[in-house]
Amino acid sequence: MAQTPTTLIPLGFAAPAFSLPDTISGTVKSLDELKSDKATVIMFICNHCPFVVHVKDELVKLANDYIPKGVSFIAISSNDVIKYPQDGPDKMKEFAAAAKFPFPYLYDETQDVARAYSAACTPDFSIFDGALKCVYRGQLDDSRPSNGKPVTGKDIREALDNLLAGKPVSSDQKVSIGCNIKWKQ
Repeated sequence: MAQTPTTLIPLGFAAPAFSLPDTISGTVKSLDELKSDKATVIMFICNHCPFVVHVKDELVKLANDYIPKGVSFIAISSNDVIKYPQDGPDKMKEFAAAAKFPFPYLYDETQDVARAYSAACTPDFSIFDGALKCVYRGQLDDSRPSNGKPVTGKDIREALDNLLAGKPVSSDQKVSIGCNIKWKQ
């Protein structure tokens, strides 16, 4: 398990458009139809990464807390499923059902969307405002699989609360740490 941080890029970038298959519904979903006019959280995750498994329950809780407030959540898996078949679309659907994902779980087979977002790890989080400009690119919270700290979603909750209240999101953001995205050769 290679610990990889989120790639640091300047905030304010526009969310790149995409259309990807949703493994839960079996339909193709686009950013345009999934985005929110308040806030959109885009998460690059996968099934097998211990960092994602560690936080998946909080991701569901977070989404259940903020979807009623008008926030959109989108999960995307971009891993190479030839070398990591446990991250394939059929397994993604099972993982999402078992975790009770209240958000779509999209499959980025070409890995083009991960590249467009400069995603590097799982989990990798970006929050976009109503104009789809990135205001947050960092960690869920300080918890990691082996550090004993509770999973709270504190950092993303704070960013979303500020965004929803019309306040600036702090630029003091800690990068997420996770498994590297499994790129195709």
